[in-house]
Amino acid sequence: MSLERLEEGDDLFVTLELEDGTEVETQVITIFEVDGQDYIVLIPEDQVEEDEGEVYIYRYFEDEDGEPGLDNIETKEEFDMVSEVFDQIVEDGEFDEEIEVESSDVEDGGYLS
Repeated sequence: MSLERLEEGDDLFVTLELEDGTEVETQVITIFEVDGQDYIVLIPEDQVEEDEGEVYIYRYFEDEDGEPGLDNIETKEEFDMVSEVFDQIVEDGEFDEEIEVESSDVEDGGYLS
């Protein structure tokens, strides 16, 4: 998986390269911390304007040069915990615009089974 950072106005876009080589253009929804670890939530660019859609959740970090990076979430327990926190963020309305997310819409692309 690779990460490319592009800034356009206030929106931050990331190009994900998935394990099968497919590239997905995504927009950053939020970055939040759980137990000292940062996580990033991404939505495919073609679903930003839709009422429903899938999201990707990954571990987020910056290397010693300040370059952003992503890691897979390694356990189901970690994924469940992070998903619950993200669901609460959505419920609390901590976004500029309303985003409807159901647990079935959260992609576990970041979770290694």
